[in-house]
Amino acid sequence: MVVDDSVTVRKVTSRLLERQGINVAVAKDGIDAIEILQETIPDLILLDIEMPRMDGFEVATQVRHSKRLRQIPIIMITSRTGEKHRERALEIGVNDYMGKPFQESELLDRMQLLLGPKISLSHDV
Repeated sequence: MVVDDSVTVRKVTSRLLERQGINVAVAKDGIDAIEILQETIPDLILLDIEMPRMDGFEVATQVRHSKRLRQIPIIMITSRTGEKHRERALEIGVNDYMGKPFQESELLDRMQLLLGPKISLSHDV
């Protein structure tokens, strides 16, 4: 699942994942993400911090406090690369934290580490 208020980031990231054979749900902000999470449990969430209506910290907190969702790995991908934001994300229970813009191969590597045998990714992007 890709959660980002930027149409461009959602498109680029979801296309990258779809080329890997991954079904991708997209959400334009935190409220949208929480609504989608009522219906489905994704294998992984790629989450921006700064979004209208509900930010990524709030989404991650809700996911971590939900018995049904708490096991979902979360990678935060954000322009906020300062230590303060990284520490807050890790305290909430985010699994990984990446700055924007990200390298596609690095994102795929980090996803592979979190998902293990559940997913097979190629780097022929």
